[in-house]
Amino acid sequence: MLGRIFIFIGILSLIEFYFYQALKNLVSERYHKTLLYFQIGWLILLVGTLLLIFFYRPHQWHDVFRIYLAVVAIFEFSKLFGSVFMLLDDVYRWIVFYLKHLYLLPRNKDAGNFLISRSQFLSQLAILFTALPFAGFIYGIIRGAYNFKIHQVRLSFKELPESFDGLKIVQISDLHLGSFFSTRPVQKIVEIVNAEAPDIVVFTGDLVNNIAEEALPYKEILSQLKARLGVYSILGNHDYGDYVVWSSKQEKQNNLMRLINLQRGMGWDVLLNEHRIIERNGEKIAIIGVENWGGNLHFPRYGKLDVAYEGTENVAFKILLSHDPSHWDLEVSKKYPDIQLTLSGHTHGFQFGVEYGKVKFSPVQWVYKHWAGLYKQKTKNLIAGNQQIHHNAENEQYLYVNRGAGFIGYPGRLGIWPEITVIELVFRKRS
Repeated sequence: MLGRIFIFIGILSLIEFYFYQALKNLVSERYHKTLLYFQIGWLILLVGTLLLIFFYRPHQWHDVFRIYLAVVAIFEFSKLFGSVFMLLDDVYRWIVFYLKHLYLLPRNKDAGNFLISRSQFLSQLAILFTALPFAGFIYGIIRGAYNFKIHQVRLSFKELPESFDGLKIVQISDLHLGSFFSTRPVQKIVEIVNAEAPDIVVFTGDLVNNIAEEALPYKEILSQLKARLGVYSILGNHDYGDYVVWSSKQEKQNNLMRLINLQRGMGWDVLLNEHRIIERNGEKIAIIGVENWGGNLHFPRYGKLDVAYEGTENVAFKILLSHDPSHWDLEVSKKYPDIQLTLSGHTHGFQFGVEYGKVKFSPVQWVYKHWAGLYKQKTKNLIAGNQQIHHNAENEQYLYVNRGAGFIGYPGRLGIWPEITVIELVFRKRS
């Protein structure tokens, strides 16, 4: 831990050094000493904050501290953007210095003076590209975090029983209730969901950040979620309390059971590596729910799809709830081609990116191949578990990755807005 602290302090010191150089070049020389004292004081404040983060655990943070930490982190991250221009100026000056030293460039009377003035233009760019992201991220906190978007998805399947034609599923995910500063946004989410009059509501994990008590203020509100055929939920990686130091394994297990029982008390059907069969007019579909199964970044694998799948072999249409979309990549699409639809969350779309028309970008795509929205693939006559799937035609499999309705870490969203997904399933006649 001590090594990581020193690394962070070194990074912060470099950012502050370059930002100081940019400011120094834009103010009168008589203010340089005052500016330097201010930067040193700010750096001391940052180091103190950093130590608090390492020794004052997130589940203990007060709302005021979380807001303070968010603003400080955004300011430093924004200064990192601006400092790039000053770094480029340094790189350019070093290159010119050595080329002149090697007589590869002509030397003038000032050639020996290495400490040449920085470009006013680059300093102005540094300040501009600090201010722009800072303003954007502040907007993301004030407005973006609560800019709920409804994503409409319509999918047709030949395997869907005709009795379920027009089935409406509303998916929410990644509420991270411990991150909200009031209950109003969660009430708004519930109102949006209920206004859709869904047949089924599914929640695909990460109800809390760390501990079950985070959900207590929201229990009554989330109990208001209504669906004709039930509200189903699964666990995400944050729901297990893996990011908290517990006094014993039993204490951690008790926390998990409190969270599960709390959801059941809200009327949610928590699927722990199990399934439910829903029947209409003698026709059936299966909802399969697995615990967290991570394929990237060493997230835990509590999920047991073979256990949850058992008993659904003869059900024509299956919907899988699995928090982490990498599960679809690494197991579902390879071993279970008769699971027609998988619903996931987890990525949050990084809470930052660009979605405009066909343009879709977020840094999270460098980690997750499937990170937001709908994905499709086709498979032929493969083995599902221990069961041979006998279809002459290709099997269509879909994955939908919900962008999440909440937030964690950065208490906002910019470009990747919080999502509520409305999925309509349509029966398609076989050709």
